[in-house]
Amino acid sequence: MIVLQILMALVSIVLIASVIMQDGDSDGIAALGAGSNNSETFLGKNQTSTLQGKLALVTKIAAGLFVVLAIVIMIIS
Repeated sequence: MIVLQILMALVSIVLIASVIMQDGDSDGIAALGAGSNNSETFLGKNQTSTLQGKLALVTKIAAGLFVVLAIVIMIIS
């Protein structure tokens, strides 16, 4: 149980740090889809190779681990 709690704390720190390091969306209402054509640009196609793409991937993985660990800790206790 102690190991899971330490792992949960580490995942939480990684999740917080990855969210803080990401850039904000400056598109405003255009980000909802009407005026956003990110898939047509070079950066839109190669988004995983940029720093922001890697941070987004780390955030998704850390969030998934956080949810799984929270469920496992809840079941165990």
